Amino acid sequence: MERTKHSMRIFIGIDNGVSGAITILSESGVVLRHIKAPVKNCLNYTKKKAFHNRVNFKALYNTLQDLRHNAFCMIERPMVNPMRWVASVSAIRCLEATEILLEELQIPYQFIDSKEWQKVLLPSGLKGDQLRKQVLMLLKDCFQS
Repeated sequence: MERTKHSMRIFIGIDNGVSGAITILSESGVVLRHIKAPVKNCLNYTKKKAFHNRVNFKALYNTLQDLRHNAFCMIERPMVNPMRWVASVSAIRCLEATEILLEELQIPYQFIDSKEWQKVLLPSGLKGDQLRKQVLMLLKDCFQS
């Protein structure tokens, strides 16, 4: 199904990672859906018996499959820091799963740094919990509009 001039364009914002989130916006900026990243807890691949979270590919597919003809996705560039190796590996693994899914659904995407979108949407100088609270307030305001 090709996009017609009457169909609404959808924008998907993905905060990459197992603790991330997905926001789906209409062309006019209305928040259509905001969810935590779908994850599942799995046995780790290391020798030591442990568990880790992974992207739940099927749940993510079900969330995005109906948007594939009218959507464009912005993915927050993952944190890669050798000093935070475990978190970096987790972020990269999530990114790979998300990219494969978007390519399978033929949803075009590009990467964006967190500072780039935060500069447009949030007051400057926020850090840590202040930043997190401001983002949550922004989303709450979007849902009430």
